[in-house]
Parts: sequence; C-alpha cells; structure tokens
Amino acid sequence: MAKLDETARQAALADLPAWAHEPGRDAIVRSVRFGDFGEAFAFMTRVAFEAEKADHHPEWTNVWNRVDILLTTHSAGGLTDKDVALARRIDDIAGARDSSSR
Repeated sequence: MAKLDETARQAALADLPAWAHEPGRDAIVRSVRFGDFGEAFAFMTRVAFEAEKADHHPEWTNVWNRVDILLTTHSAGGLTDKDVALARRIDDIAGARDSSSR
C-alpha cells in the first residue's frame, strides 16, 4: 500500500474534520472524550473489533474519559488509504461525541 501524497492527504483531512495531521510521524490524530471510563472503554472495544476486521490497528492511549488515537501504516512508512478508512469508521463509532484534534 502506497503512502498518500500531499494532495491526497489534504483531501482526506478535509473530509475528516476531527482529525489532524501529525507531520513528524506522517500520521493522523484525534482525541475523543466521553462521560467516564466505562464509555471510553466501550468505544475502544468497538474500534478494536473494526480494526481487527480491517487488519489495521491504531496506536492509542486511554486516560479515564479520553481516548487519543494515532493512525499510520507502519509498513508503508506513513499515512495510507487504510488509515483514512479506519478514521472514517472511528468517526462513525464516535458519532456526535464532543472531540478535538490533538
């Protein structure tokens, strides 16, 4: 899978307003906040099932009600269509959650 070029990356980010480019890693990042730890963990569980189906796994951390997510394709050395597709699925799962990009 090939890395996205600058034009494709910008187009993908325009369609993913909750995500920001992390240039040092050629990745995209998003932070999602929930009411409590249980809601955050439930979200992570749903994302984990989707990631497993896609055979593409996020780098993420969870602190109480917040989940920080970084997507990049290690084998390609940067952002690919796999990351964009998983970001869209994550957005679907997060729904109308109050979130902010990192």
